[in-house]
Amino acid sequence: MSSPKGSQAQKTRLPSFTRKVPLEVPSPTEKDWSKDDEEDYVFKDPDEELDSLPQPYRMINKLVNLLFDRSWEVIEERDALRKSELSRIRPTVYPPVVESKLNKMPNCMAISQDYVFIGGARGFSIHSLFNAKQIYVWEKLKVDVTSICATDLGSEILIAPVDEIGIVRLFYLYKDGLCLIKAINEVEDTSKQSTCLKMEISQGGDFAAFFLQGAGDIWLDVYKLPKESWLKEVEHPQLSINPKKKVRQLQLNTLDAMTSDNLEMDISFRGDVKLSLPVHIMKIKPPKPVTGTTFKSPLEVFAKIEDCYGLGSGQNHFIRESQWEQQAAVFNASYKKYLDGEWEEEPLSMATFHFLPPGCITATPVDVKSPSGVAYVLGVHWTGSHNFFLYLLNRTLKDKVDPEGVWPCAAPIAVSQLSCSSSYLVLACEDGVLTLWDLAEGFPLGVVALPEGCICQSIHFLKYFLVHEGRNVFPEGPVKSQMKCVVLCTDASLHLVAAQGSEAPTISVLIERPVNHLDEAVCAVAPVPALPGMVLIFSRDGHVHLMDVAKPHIICAFAPPRPYHLAVPWKPMFVVSFHHPCFLLRGDHPDEIKSTDDAKNIQNSLFYFNFEAYPLLENISRNCSIPQSALTANMGFPHELPLEKRCESFLQNRLQKLETSKEKQQDHWIRLRRYSVLLQRENLKR
Repeated sequence: MSSPKGSQAQKTRLPSFTRKVPLEVPSPTEKDWSKDDEEDYVFKDPDEELDSLPQPYRMINKLVNLLFDRSWEVIEERDALRKSELSRIRPTVYPPVVESKLNKMPNCMAISQDYVFIGGARGFSIHSLFNAKQIYVWEKLKVDVTSICATDLGSEILIAPVDEIGIVRLFYLYKDGLCLIKAINEVEDTSKQSTCLKMEISQGGDFAAFFLQGAGDIWLDVYKLPKESWLKEVEHPQLSINPKKKVRQLQLNTLDAMTSDNLEMDISFRGDVKLSLPVHIMKIKPPKPVTGTTFKSPLEVFAKIEDCYGLGSGQNHFIRESQWEQQAAVFNASYKKYLDGEWEEEPLSMATFHFLPPGCITATPVDVKSPSGVAYVLGVHWTGSHNFFLYLLNRTLKDKVDPEGVWPCAAPIAVSQLSCSSSYLVLACEDGVLTLWDLAEGFPLGVVALPEGCICQSIHFLKYFLVHEGRNVFPEGPVKSQMKCVVLCTDASLHLVAAQGSEAPTISVLIERPVNHLDEAVCAVAPVPALPGMVLIFSRDGHVHLMDVAKPHIICAFAPPRPYHLAVPWKPMFVVSFHHPCFLLRGDHPDEIKSTDDAKNIQNSLFYFNFEAYPLLENISRNCSIPQSALTANMGFPHELPLEKRCESFLQNRLQKLETSKEKQQDHWIRLRRYSVLLQRENLKR
């Protein structure tokens, strides 16, 4: 006999209706009843009802369910990633042509003419660009070289390495001789030692600027380089007259005993040659903060501005200190809740500077004659400043340092870049607006804005190219008022900006901001001057791709012959040759160095990639130019014609249209004449 409890459990459970909302007293009249009364009830199956678990089992149940949900999300994400990887078209990966073994880790590289300059421990070395053979080594420092710059002077090369202390030295390489010119900021008193944070050498090597920091101050030193005197002094060397300086120089630059491998060097150090020192012509300090005026009348303000120098910098104004204080009080009261938090320390004010050639934008004084192609103006902008200052270089250190021109911008200038030909300048502001300047013609090519939320990180000019019959080509001959550049933003998105004459500039997205795969974000970009419309894309995961920006699509990839442990975040060290179709990439393995006691035994590799050695790029590199005659015959490129040809073509088309209209008018008059004759005949018959 079954128990009453068991028999009750075996009873059939009927479905039940459960009301969603609490019970209410219905209205006495039926018309006031809710029409959606049936929706307030939910059908529930008694077999599906779960009893509430007591604690702590209820909490354990929730954690287990959460664990299963998250695990399933990870499984779905990995499955989607696997499917996307399988469906993705893998580009062809090319290995390096040459691998150069180095005993020390290279810190920096530079290419000039047919030489590669590698900075490392205690100095720098010179290698051949074609066979990676080491030609010469200069190692007389107690610290490492952190950056190096090499400028082509024609038949000579100017080398400027900077060590860890921040001392910059100038070397002069002529044929088979290397000479030390001067250590720019080296002093005997270490307490007065300044540090070089940035440097820039003008195209052609006529001027050099060094951004220095020391004793709590920052400034910009500008030098004129006597390169004509250097050439004469090297060809006709003279020993130093001062014996003290001679002994010190020989002690500083005497080479250590060379190994058997280094005895075959083609370059030798010439410590007996004394070269003329660079001439210090200008010292520029950051602009003073704008404060209340000390002028009593507006006439004093205008009297302060001589020949419009400094006009637009905001330094000479008639706003009193009390007005500044009132404005600051209103601002603090309006944004008090945002200002009460912790303030971050303001970053060091850095200077970005470029040597600009003489052109239509900067008026050249009558009494100054500047050779063609020689830098004449220094353009400078400081961190957080709206102004781009212009300084003439035809001055001495005794002259007053005031900017001859000021270009004010609507927002602080974040990035600026000068093209390799020094013909175009791009100013990128913090609000994402880019201003494109044609320095040769003297007018802005246009203003373009990046997509919302994008902030410019770097700008890279491309050698101007065209798409002719489906392939990228360089037009032969001079190109005027036409430029293209790629812009890398802080969110790892890449954009192509193009400007042409009076037409509005265009902007297009090459690479979108990564959302799911952050390791594929772009960390560096480098144009390839030897290949039209090609740029190297360096990703955070260590991949190097070659992109055609005209399509845009990935053409191929480059990789070392074996994998390397990359630093996080990866900062690739590479250099692209401007005159040769190749680039160099350092093989990184910081994890191995940290885990090895003897880091000197680790072989450091430098990989040489030659574009002409790969089948996909061989034809692009060799057939990358098109003559001007082909562009003239092709009406698809009317903007490539010279101005005279364009005017002639316009007049010819206009004359043809006029002649055609005249012929149509004559035909019309003839028809009218015939019709009138026919009418007269009909009238006579009647």
